Amino acid sequence: MELELEQAIGIRIRTLRLEKGLTLDDLASASGVSRAMISRIERAEASPTASLLARVCAALGLSLSEFFAEEGQEASPLSRRQEQLVWRDPETGYMRRAVSPPATASDVDIVDVEFPAGARVSFPPHAASRGMTQHVWLFDGELEMTVGETLYRLKPGDCLFMPVGDGHVFHNPGQAPARYCVVLDRGGR
Repeated sequence: MELELEQAIGIRIRTLRLEKGLTLDDLASASGVSRAMISRIERAEASPTASLLARVCAALGLSLSEFFAEEGQEASPLSRRQEQLVWRDPETGYMRRAVSPPATASDVDIVDVEFPAGARVSFPPHAASRGMTQHVWLFDGELEMTVGETLYRLKPGDCLFMPVGDGHVFHNPGQAPARYCVVLDRGGR
């Protein structure tokens, strides 16, 4: 199953890159990810981390939810849990579930995340994500969010709003997994 997902990710990146008329060098330059790494991912020889995949998606003009939406899928207003796509970051074990119904006309993506104790994921500033915003709503555990130079410590029930393109760091300083919801608004792009 994991190899199938790696292959599907690689095929999807290559397909989107070619549809946009981008070479490996073009995508590498736009994403800040090396040409060699993108090539390895496209051939399913490497698994992208959450941060790396987010940078590639932003350079392709997509959110992670858009990237994982099935091509040609019919829009439905209902997203059943058993049909929601789940992806696990191979580096941290961070698990994201795409909750929003895919292929709708909405500019909003809703993602349910389980973030392991001690995990840290950094999303560097990226021009392709400018104009996108997100809310991070913590349900369980602890979460430290660094946005620019500011550190926010979230407890259950707290919600933090931030621009996506400015870069940020997610960190779970606790002894238990953190569970939170990300509400991403792509409308500003």
